Amino acid sequence: MSSTESSVYQGFTAEERAAMKEHAQEQKRAVRRSSRADKAAQEQRDVLAKIAEMRESDRIMAERIHTVITASAPALAPKLWYGMPAYALDGKIVCHFQSAAKFKTRYATLGFSDQANLDDGSMWAAGFALTEVTAEVEAQISTLVKQAVS
Repeated sequence: MSSTESSVYQGFTAEERAAMKEHAQEQKRAVRRSSRADKAAQEQRDVLAKIAEMRESDRIMAERIHTVITASAPALAPKLWYGMPAYALDGKIVCHFQSAAKFKTRYATLGFSDQANLDDGSMWAAGFALTEVTAEVEAQISTLVKQAVS
C-alpha cells in the first residue's frame, strides 16, 4: 500500500487538544467542590460564564438553548463538558451545545449522547446543525429534550 498525505495521521488539532485540557480542568474543579448543592450551583455558573465568552452569534443561540433546555427538562443539570455547555442526568451527559467557533466549523451544533432516549428504529439523528434559533427551532429543541429524558 502506498502512503499518501491524506492517510497519514496528523494527531489532534489545536482545538481538540484545548478541549481535552478544558475537560481535565473541569474534572479537577468538580472534585474540589464540597456539597452537591455547591457543585450544582458552581456548574451552572461555569456554563453561564462559558456562554458569555462566546462570540455574539454563538452566544445568542447558546443562551436561548440553555433557557429552553432548563425549562423543558429541569431534571437535566447544566455542566461543562470539554469546555462546552452540556446537560446531564444523574451525572451522565444527555446533550450539549457546541459553538461554531469551538472547532472552527461553519455552524453550531446541538448534540445528544447515547444517554438520550431518542431511539427511532434503526437510525436517528444525534446531532443538529444550528445557524439560528427561531421560535420553531426552540419548540423542536424542547420536544427533543423532553423525549431525551423520558
